[in-house]
Amino acid sequence: MGNSDPLVIAIDTSTTSTKAIIVDPNGNVLAQAKQEFPLSNPRTSFYEHDPLDWWNTTNATVGKAISGLKKKQRKRIAAMAMTHQRETFAPFDEDGVPLRSGIIWMDGRAADQIRRYGTPEIHALSGKPADITPALYKLAWVKENQPEILPEAYKVVDVHGYLVFKLTGQWVSSVACADSLGLFDIAKQDYDPGLLEIAGVRRDQMSDLKKPGEIIADIDPSITHNWGLDHTIPLVAGMGDGQAAGVGAAAVSADTMYLNLGTAVVAGVHGPDYAYGKAYRTLAAGIPDWYDFELLVSSGAYLATWFREALGNPALGARPDPELEAGAVALPVGSLGLITMPYWNAVQTPHWDPVARGAVVGWRGIHKRPAMYRSILEAIGIEMRNGLEGLEADTGTKVTQIRAMGGGTRSPLWRQIMTDAMGVPITACLEDEISAMGAAVAAMSVTGVHGEPDIAVYAEKMAQFGDTTEPDRDNYELYGEVAAIQKKLYPALQEVNEDIHSFMERHPG
Repeated sequence: MGNSDPLVIAIDTSTTSTKAIIVDPNGNVLAQAKQEFPLSNPRTSFYEHDPLDWWNTTNATVGKAISGLKKKQRKRIAAMAMTHQRETFAPFDEDGVPLRSGIIWMDGRAADQIRRYGTPEIHALSGKPADITPALYKLAWVKENQPEILPEAYKVVDVHGYLVFKLTGQWVSSVACADSLGLFDIAKQDYDPGLLEIAGVRRDQMSDLKKPGEIIADIDPSITHNWGLDHTIPLVAGMGDGQAAGVGAAAVSADTMYLNLGTAVVAGVHGPDYAYGKAYRTLAAGIPDWYDFELLVSSGAYLATWFREALGNPALGARPDPELEAGAVALPVGSLGLITMPYWNAVQTPHWDPVARGAVVGWRGIHKRPAMYRSILEAIGIEMRNGLEGLEADTGTKVTQIRAMGGGTRSPLWRQIMTDAMGVPITACLEDEISAMGAAVAAMSVTGVHGEPDIAVYAEKMAQFGDTTEPDRDNYELYGEVAAIQKKLYPALQEVNEDIHSFMERHPG
């Protein structure tokens, strides 16, 4: 590849920040920028954004990233694509002004709606078990609790759909973005009238759809001019951040799993045929017309960060603590009998219970902070182990390699725990912004630099990998014993969690 090859812009608007990267055909990042924005938590289980932050940070980070390029490099920019936090949505008027705050993926306000609407039939239709993440149930909450909002909305869209409007003036989203709202007949990869009715929205209020990798429209020249570009830039349909992580890691075959140790721990595999099951959720993939079979623990790195912030060294805040890590490394598998149920943000795989809560069981006087910290990391690894076993049983395909990304991969302790718990080698991706890299793959696929526009082919050309962590087979067997104990906690505490939920409904605080 030479100095005349195309470059692309990729955006990732996530839970707490927006990142922009500029990438060459080999997957090298030539420039990047990041801007954080606030997450609002107005009540227990309520999580919201100001949608204007999605656009303002996108606009700012792209401009900043481009400013880091030489003039000749700017002329090589050939396309742009985006990825985003899935399931997050907001209602807008015709001019793109938000009618309320955006409700984000981790919001748990709709437990009652999940209980009333979350049927096996909806699971089969949408591919998504009844859970706090799909927007379907939160839209139903808005319909019932703020009945004036949705009828007045011109559009009700995901983050990608809103950003497309700001960039092009068109209300268009990607199939692999809009699907995460939970409003699709996923086998058809299009909106379902019955699900729209439950959500309290109309088809004309939804984004129009493009497949990932399709060109949507050219970006408004006034915007690109402000970024320092003087030529036309097409905007390419992207995908949700989970699917994008898989594409960025080139986990594009059925035996290769991606594992994102981010705020949530997300893992998945791809396949060409629709399937659904309780062990996983099914999404429209970043590979057009394919499906993504995904495991989800929403209390992922969030939980490790929570521990360091709430119970760690006050001088460090939520930052990594080498002393805490060293103490946890010194402990044996099983954390001296301390077992954690890591459901701080409810539970997805495999129980899909919106009122489940976290628990730490087995306390003795010997347990100190490192034991609880290690127990938390082990619990997440065991959740992924159980999910992997269920996914393999349902799909009939054995996972032979895992490609990992996200902040959690920087912890040798957590990587080894995940590898030992799951029993599969884990290879680290070199690129930190792996979801943005997945969007870059989609954008690069329209340039023709690697041949025909096949996202899977371009993913394999652009992915870059680091070292591999091998599982310790003895530890894998020990984690099997711990997993058998951990599996008993959820049914043992299910009635208690229902009682706590009922109490909090009466006394929300």
